[in-house]
Amino acid sequence: MMAAPQTHESPSARRSGVRKSARAGRTVALVLVTASLGVLLGPAALADTNALLADASRLFDAGNYQQAANVLNAARGKKAQDAPLHYWLARCYFELRQFDLAAASAEKSVELEPNNSEYRLWLGRAYGRKAEQAGGFSALSSARKSRREFEEAVRLDPANLHAQRDLIEFYFRAPGIVGGGEDKARRQIQQLETVDAVEAHLARADFLMHKGKPEQAEAECRQVLEAKPTRIGPYIEVADFYRRRNDAVRMEEAVEAAARVDASDRRLGYYRGVVRVLAGNRLNEAEQLLKNYLSSVPRHSDLPSHAAAREWLGRLYEQQGRRQAAADQYRVALEIDPRSKGAREALRRVSK
Repeated sequence: MMAAPQTHESPSARRSGVRKSARAGRTVALVLVTASLGVLLGPAALADTNALLADASRLFDAGNYQQAANVLNAARGKKAQDAPLHYWLARCYFELRQFDLAAASAEKSVELEPNNSEYRLWLGRAYGRKAEQAGGFSALSSARKSRREFEEAVRLDPANLHAQRDLIEFYFRAPGIVGGGEDKARRQIQQLETVDAVEAHLARADFLMHKGKPEQAEAECRQVLEAKPTRIGPYIEVADFYRRRNDAVRMEEAVEAAARVDASDRRLGYYRGVVRVLAGNRLNEAEQLLKNYLSSVPRHSDLPSHAAAREWLGRLYEQQGRRQAAADQYRVALEIDPRSKGAREALRRVSK
């Protein structure tokens, strides 16, 4: 049996379900930062800043991250003290995988607004990706900085669920030398339970999978479904759990529950396509769903990756006996994500 695609993903991508849609998250952040600016700036300056952020926001939403960065950089010289500009510039560089620049911009936003939990979260993420790319002392230093920023983001706002989850994942994945530890993770999950019980179930499921206890993890996921949360993220994360277990029936259950919460969510086409491939039926429909996802949804760290979508297309073509078409998809997946072990193994398999 072919293994499910296992592309290398950032923590946020692995847990795309816990994230709000990029549009929703961006809108909330934009409201918060412009509201705070209204106290500091006059009406004319605030209107100018809002217009710049709106322009950059439209480009960001369309996946035009370099163009959005260009808009923000052009404004930065005139508005060097506008923390939101530096924050969104960090977000652009993060999507462009220029993590040194992302960290530098996020550092500036935190310097200007040190009590902003969201800014701290993204600075922690930038440091974390720097640590992944670095080696030796530099990696250790960046990892420690990442932990400190996640901890500070949670301290400033315990209801920042993204920060809570990133901190918990850091604790159970990182070694003790940089401040990781499974006991820390357990304690943080307990704290999260007092803030959001559903999110605590998801965090515990993630931890239990890390510990090699899938049955216990599934019990946590079932409790999430039984709780019937009113936001789509938890259902998507449960769908991801069943995707990793190659369980098409229960994955579809979670995906359709997600659709009942928000039928317009742009991730649904991807997940429905994956369900069809896992089940091995309605493959023509699966192909169209995955292709539509690739053509209509821009690459974004909080969404299922294009590399993963290509890999699922490859698996679909393998099921149809189209080995050359499958190989072509696996090659594209590797071009997008050279670290994808699953795509590399699949390409070797169909090239024999």
